[in-house]
Formats: sequence, C-alpha cells, structure tokens
Amino acid sequence: MNPNIFTAFTAAGTLVKTALFAGILMTVAPTVVLGQSSEKKGTTPYVTHFVFRPLTSIDIAELGKATTLEAVGTTQNMKGEKMLDKMSAQCVALNVASGDKKYIDGACVLADSDGDKIFSTFDTRDLDKSQPKMDCGTHIITGGTGKYKGITGSEPFTCINMPALAGPGGYFAMDIPHNTTWEIK
Repeated sequence: MNPNIFTAFTAAGTLVKTALFAGILMTVAPTVVLGQSSEKKGTTPYVTHFVFRPLTSIDIAELGKATTLEAVGTTQNMKGEKMLDKMSAQCVALNVASGDKKYIDGACVLADSDGDKIFSTFDTRDLDKSQPKMDCGTHIITGGTGKYKGITGSEPFTCINMPALAGPGGYFAMDIPHNTTWEIK
C-alpha cells in the first residue's frame, strides 16, 4: 500500500472523529459548562441584602417629602438553588410621603456572574393578597438578557429593616425577601 494513501486515510479518519466529537461537545457543553438550567418556569424564594443611599430630596415641611434612592446588594436563593442566587442587584427608587400617601416605586436590575440580566419594576402599593406575609409590595419582571431572555414574572416581597448603618449620609439597610413566580418563553 502506498504510504501517502495510508496517511490520507488516517488523516480523514481523525478529521471525522474530531468533527463528531466537536458536534457532541457543542450540543452538551452549554448546559454543562455554563450551568444553565433547562427549567423554563418555577417559583423561587430569595432574599436581596440591600444598602440604600439617598440621592436627592425635596422636603417641604407639613406638605411632603420625596427622595430618590439607589439600592445595591446581592441575592441569596433560600432553597440553595442557582436561580436568583449570588446575583448583584441595583435599584433606583422614588420614596414619597405626602399626607396619607406613602409609597416607594422603582426599577431594578439583577446581574449574574455571566453578565446576564433580569429587569423589574416595583410598587409598594401593589400587594399580593394571596401572600399576606409578602406585605411590602410587588416586583413585576419585565424581561431579561442572555439566559433570561423572555423572562416574565411576579415577585411579591416584604421588607425587613436592618440595624442602623454607621457613618453619615443617611444610608440604611434592608433585607427584602421575595417569593418569585417566573417563566422564560
């Protein structure tokens, strides 16, 4: 047998094996390497550990006060699962107190270690009466990027005040437990 033909058959066999292996790897690797869940919907309890920072304020004695706030923190899944765990959180909010009107509205983004994001709005006047322990408001998940693209959901939450923070600036801390029902379409 001609040695050049033998080398060509060996090279072709190696190429076919490599192509098959690459095809299998491309099918399985995203789930294994990225740790993506194949779950497309669920209910996830998690807590966000927030520090709030007042940005600016309007304060008219006897009439009312409005303060814009920035909140930053991290999330912790209460079941030890990956969904909504160890994500960074950033929110911007408007805190209004005028007469008997007292509420906080805003929007938040959660980002995971891959940079994929979930966006939500919230309203402390929107309470889910079917979950009386979640008595502080509701987030509405409006979308996401990357593995969260197409996510929607509802996140009733409660507010737990933490001890006063040291130092000036009016900063304060809260733990915000959520009971999230979500779906990725």
